[in-house]
Formats: sequence, C-alpha cells, structure tokens
Amino acid sequence: MTPSNSSPTRRLALLATLAAALLGSACAPLVVGGAMVGGALMATDRRTSGTQVEDEGIEFKVGARLREQLGDRVHISVNSYNRMVLLTGETRNDEDRARAEQIAAQVENVNRVLNEVGVGMLSSISSRSNDVFIAGKVKASLLDARDLMSNAFYTVVERGNVYLMGRVTEREAHRASEVARGVSGVQKVVRAFEIISEEELARITPKPAPTK
Repeated sequence: MTPSNSSPTRRLALLATLAAALLGSACAPLVVGGAMVGGALMATDRRTSGTQVEDEGIEFKVGARLREQLGDRVHISVNSYNRMVLLTGETRNDEDRARAEQIAAQVENVNRVLNEVGVGMLSSISSRSNDVFIAGKVKASLLDARDLMSNAFYTVVERGNVYLMGRVTEREAHRASEVARGVSGVQKVVRAFEIISEEELARITPKPAPTK
C-alpha cells in the first residue's frame, strides 16, 4: 500500500525531481527513458532485478540504433517494461514510424513492441515540458492513492497521452487508469499492462518481516 505519510511537500519534491531529470534532455531529438534500478525501487519493482537491468539494456540498445539509423529527423522515446518496448513521440512520415518499430523488434530480448509514435511535426520543447509536468502530477496522484502501490506503475506521457505500464491485477489496472484520467491536462490513458492474477500478486509481494 502507499505510505500514509504522503504530504504536499513530498509531492512537490517528486515533481521537482521529475522536471529536473527530464527537462535536462528536452532538446534531444530522441529520448531514451528508463526506470531507476537500485535501492528501494529495485526492491519494490515487480520485475526481477535481472529483468530490470535487462530492460535498461533494451532501452539503451533500441535508443542507440534509432539514433544511428534515423538520426534527428525523429523524436522517439523508448521505454521497456518486462521486455515490452513502448515507442512514443513523432516522426515526419509513415516510413520512419514503421522503421522505428522494426529496429526495436530486432533488438535482443525484446518480446513485443507497442508503437504509439505519431506522424506529423516533431513536438516542441514547451509541449515536452508540459508532458513532464503532467507525468509528475500522475505519479503524485498514484502515490496518493492509498489502495495502490505506486512503484508498481511505470508512467510515460507524450502529447498529453498517459501510457501506464506494469505487472498489475485487473483491479489495479482499472483503479490506476481511473486515477490518471482524473489528472488535469491528460488527453487519454493507454493501458500497456501485463495483467496478473490476485494469486500471482500475493505470491510476488514481499512478506513483512516478523516482529520480535
């Protein structure tokens, strides 16, 4: 469950951290996303530690190959969760959009590619900054939802569209989608979950340490 000591100060700190991390690369034509692997997040993530590291490698490899083959004529964000690659952003034509998907699918260990890249003008820095702000609000809202474990969700925002990833139950997927839709500025919510059973969730959830 989400910790009960959530506060406005904590939420503002989260927003500031996200903005600093993401805006630093806002001018880049291609963005490679990735979850932190280490410390508390490594421990609470529902992927194995090996899969988390593998996803980081997938993001790096896909991003590098897109950069090499498509260059700065595209703006594509790459996110991988449990070997499923989510591509978001923009290309100027259908050929580059299709090529990006092919490049991602050919990377070792990729099981599936979800191509959500739009065709049109590349997004502006102000649009990407707004996405950072929306992402922060969605993450803060998930943190405040005490019936959800916020670290189970991997959030990506592009052009106001929220993409939710993670290994979650149908109950959690429905609730998280409901929370994200309630955030101002969100255009639509796209579920990119791996649905697991309540039994599987109970099996993979760390048991509390016995009290003395």
